[in-house]
Amino acid sequence: MMIFFIVGLIVHVVFFLSIFDIYFTSPLVHGMTPQRVPLAPPAKRLVLFVADGLRADSLFKPDDNGTGRAPYLRGVIAERGTWGVSHTRVPTESRPGHVALIAGFYEDVSAVAKGWKENPVEFDSVFNESRHTWCWGSPDILPMFAKGATGDHVYTYTYPSEREDFASTDASRLDTWVFDEVKDFLNVAKSNETLLNMLHEEQNVFFLHLLGIDTNGHAHRPMSKEYLENIGLVDSGVAEIVSVMDDFYGHDGKTAYIFTSDHGMTNWGSHGAGHPSETLTPLIAWGAGVQTGVLPLNYLNNSQHFKAESIYANAIQILEQFRVKMEQKKETTLSFLFTPYQ
Repeated sequence: MMIFFIVGLIVHVVFFLSIFDIYFTSPLVHGMTPQRVPLAPPAKRLVLFVADGLRADSLFKPDDNGTGRAPYLRGVIAERGTWGVSHTRVPTESRPGHVALIAGFYEDVSAVAKGWKENPVEFDSVFNESRHTWCWGSPDILPMFAKGATGDHVYTYTYPSEREDFASTDASRLDTWVFDEVKDFLNVAKSNETLLNMLHEEQNVFFLHLLGIDTNGHAHRPMSKEYLENIGLVDSGVAEIVSVMDDFYGHDGKTAYIFTSDHGMTNWGSHGAGHPSETLTPLIAWGAGVQTGVLPLNYLNNSQHFKAESIYANAIQILEQFRVKMEQKKETTLSFLFTPYQ
């Protein structure tokens, strides 16, 4: 009787531990050989705007007077941009949302061991693969991308965490701070030869994290005057930054712009779950290399050769992941149980 009890206990312990081995192990793969497209890219630089907490319907839906809340972005959609609605994943929080946007993978379930506050394993990102990345915004978001970067090429500019006051009557000042800092940065660069040379290199990224909408949504709800007016402020700020950027680079037509959000928000000012108001976010792209239309169809504005090379590089990168995964599985499996796929 005791033997059956011990065997049963061992079986249940194995089953219990297998849950953690299967579901709480990071799916990220390390050790692949990076792949590149051998052709010159259509854009030399990317400007990424992320309006934290912005719902898709709040941006696209007209106000009570029938006019758009974001006239500049509405003009981009109508005349020269590609747009759509992006679908975020649970948990709809800022950290996993930005990791999905910038690093290309959804929430790592093993992050539960870190209290969902940070990623438990190192990861690669667009910022890390750039030549230089300059970031402005919240001290809660920017440091995690600088922390994992190889080399000293991700520069972050943040306001004090005390400014993130959910009781504030004017959280839009967080976004105003970002826009002002970017304009000052470009103005200073004109008289700084070293910085000017860096800014004119290829593969540069400018990341503007705009937290005001999210903060106003928590404090006043997404249907409030503060939240909706903050959308208008962001729209004006984006228009101004685009104008300043184009002037700075002499309208060379080599700047790509993306405007999106990391997650939405419920009517009562919360997020984290999977309601459509939390998962549906706007996505607008325009500038160099972007084809006018609706995502995701035919959004690359480049030659068939470039598209073919891009698809090939992506396929080789996936093959590299397969090879690394196969080696990992081979090393952790008894040799007589491991059979490579033929």
